[in-house]
Amino acid sequence: MSNYDVINSNAPRVDTPAKANGKAIFIDDMSMPDMLYGALLQSPIAHGKILNIDVSEAKKLKGVKAVATAKEAGLIPYGVSPARYDENVFCHDRVRYIGDEIAAVAAVDLETAMEAASLIKVDYEELPALLTVEEAMAESAPLLHDKYPQNICAQVNQEFGDFEAGLKEADIIKTTTFKSKRQDGAFLEPQGCIADFNKLTENITLYSSTQVPHYVQRILSMVLKLPIGKVRVIKPYLGAGFGIKAGTNTMEIAACILSMQTGKPVKMNYSREQVFMFGRARHQFTHTMITGAKKNGTLTALKNECYLDGGAYTSFGIATVYYSGSLLGGPYKLPNMKYDGYRIYTNKPACGAQRGHGGVIARACWEQQLDMISEELGIDPIELRLKNMMVTGDITCNDFNMSSLGMKECIEAIRDSSEWNKKKGKLPKGKGIGMACGFFVSGAGYPIYRSDTYHSTAVVKLTEDGGTALLYTASSEIGQGSDTTMAMITAEILGIDLSDVRIESGDTDFGVDLGAYSSRQTLMTGHAVYDAAKQVKEQILEVLAKELNIAVEDMDIKKGIIVFKKSQPDFSKLREIYIKEHRGWTDNPKPEDPLTFKEASRIAFLAKGIISGNGKYKPHQLGGKFKGAAVGTSPAYGCSAQIVELTVDKETGQITIDNMTDAHDCGLAINRVSVEGQMEGSLSMGLGEAMFEEVKFDSKGQIINADLAEYKIPTALDMPPVKAIIVESSEPNGPFGAKEVGEGAIMPTIPAILNAVYDAIGVRIFELPLTPERVYQAIEDYKNKKASS
Repeated sequence: MSNYDVINSNAPRVDTPAKANGKAIFIDDMSMPDMLYGALLQSPIAHGKILNIDVSEAKKLKGVKAVATAKEAGLIPYGVSPARYDENVFCHDRVRYIGDEIAAVAAVDLETAMEAASLIKVDYEELPALLTVEEAMAESAPLLHDKYPQNICAQVNQEFGDFEAGLKEADIIKTTTFKSKRQDGAFLEPQGCIADFNKLTENITLYSSTQVPHYVQRILSMVLKLPIGKVRVIKPYLGAGFGIKAGTNTMEIAACILSMQTGKPVKMNYSREQVFMFGRARHQFTHTMITGAKKNGTLTALKNECYLDGGAYTSFGIATVYYSGSLLGGPYKLPNMKYDGYRIYTNKPACGAQRGHGGVIARACWEQQLDMISEELGIDPIELRLKNMMVTGDITCNDFNMSSLGMKECIEAIRDSSEWNKKKGKLPKGKGIGMACGFFVSGAGYPIYRSDTYHSTAVVKLTEDGGTALLYTASSEIGQGSDTTMAMITAEILGIDLSDVRIESGDTDFGVDLGAYSSRQTLMTGHAVYDAAKQVKEQILEVLAKELNIAVEDMDIKKGIIVFKKSQPDFSKLREIYIKEHRGWTDNPKPEDPLTFKEASRIAFLAKGIISGNGKYKPHQLGGKFKGAAVGTSPAYGCSAQIVELTVDKETGQITIDNMTDAHDCGLAINRVSVEGQMEGSLSMGLGEAMFEEVKFDSKGQIINADLAEYKIPTALDMPPVKAIIVESSEPNGPFGAKEVGEGAIMPTIPAILNAVYDAIGVRIFELPLTPERVYQAIEDYKNKKASS
């Protein structure tokens, strides 16, 4: 039974009514007086020099109000990380992928804007298109960006401990290469925005479907040459992001430029094809790993070499290439780890961050190797993992502090719930069971830009009558339930009902919040909200203590009632004041009724004015001192374990997922139903990436499945029964002990499926996705190899 009144329960989402009755306003629902519509001109070729841009015909078209190219936008470079600003708003000398932006048009309607964009004439000198890592790294390959030899966008070389010495201690060594394909986030709502520039005040407001209003505000300030205080970014209701919306896109800046040119609001939206063309989703990875272990199953060393197909620009790529190595530091005791990572520029849309940023495919490769080692040593895969598992208080070889770690509990929970011991090695042919573990950060330890800024701020203030707590945060509700989580934290601290909290979020005018990425908001925004609400509570109790001549520590607020821990004082005079103040506002309390939060809040208002708290949070110093230590370090780490049961039709290669069991350590579940929802969503996403998701290109670099008909994602019909088990380890660095669940739960899904496939058919598959064709071919190749040996 929970020790809390609000949190650690199943609470209805605060945004459910608006979404259910159609009153939730998304970007595409919005309009403004005199609003114009924008359209982009994008490159039809994957690589080429721009010889000339002629916009004259576009400007002549009736209804066109503005045309912008690099001439109007300027050449201030931007991107995600200041360490690699390699993008301009519009191309001026060269295009680097099909979809690269060249110009934008604003017109009285969308049709006119699109027609005008088509009238812009661009002369190109086509260059060789580099569509694979191998082509881009070839000695004769042209450089996509002059500063980076061999088109290596970012390179990481790290070693912790001594890999060679660790390998010499090993009795068994496994070497495998694992390949994935580029994937898309497939969120329901394409990116969209409305920019509104006020020429009198020179203020600009951007309404955008972004995960990160704060970072967009900073980029707009830099590129538009406006002070931060002149730029406001507001996130309305948003239809998911999964990391792809965690940076500034060209459309947002273009809309602002067009609005500044015309003095009118400008609305722009991506089509589904443009979502794919913009990219910024999962990279294509190739991992080669060497793992050593002793006869008793103790891991001794890991070497990981990874090549990432990054596309035309960096985006989140520097962080991605680091995460692809660093996140293997846990959750197992690994004394020696060596990593060499290379992110390569190619003539395709840029890749970026997607759920489980950088670590999903690395985890898939390594967890397969752990099963291979366990099989050769005759050790149950679960027992091998338990033997090597870290515990609370351990520190990884790359300086990640396990301040809480319920990994053992997660493994034991799925083992028992799935009846693993009854099934492993005992299922009929074609049936398989597999397991894997995962590990992820609870928020990036440092901002994307170098700064000592607070990661989150929040304001809680009470209405004049004391009946409602208003919570203001710049955090981003993107469908994951963060608004409900923050409202629950506020209600729990104040001792009031969730319905008595009203939250406003996603507006840079409300303060600083780095946004919804790296599974950070429960821990980081939660801390800021906790701090703000605690200040409000303290002010109320301080006023009561003075009025009633009682110590603050002898009072509390529970379920909307002031609780006196010792004898109850006489508060009749305070009640008289309250009744006098509230004539006509509400029903008067009776003399025998307990003193309420509402009464106490009103008394506090009369004594002090508006009662408000200003919360803030940033992590203490984290991680090691080595190069790249900032990537992967976090105040806390979530962990999860999964078991997948499936059937493989050996005649067709078709895989059917039968059951999935997942246990996730989230520290403490603020809203249990939201935690379960995040777990189930991660499993669904991981299933899709394992089974059939792949962004496909033709020989010229054109995406050939840029829609949700040809790019297959899981539907309800693809999802099996899922059992979600919440494990709570009480994280000391989290509010109420809470930590992440949003991304970490995807980590074990792909390798659990891969290990289950092997259990079903006896064939290891080292390339995604697991299409029937690939699985069938693997079975046939194994048969032929066996027959010829």
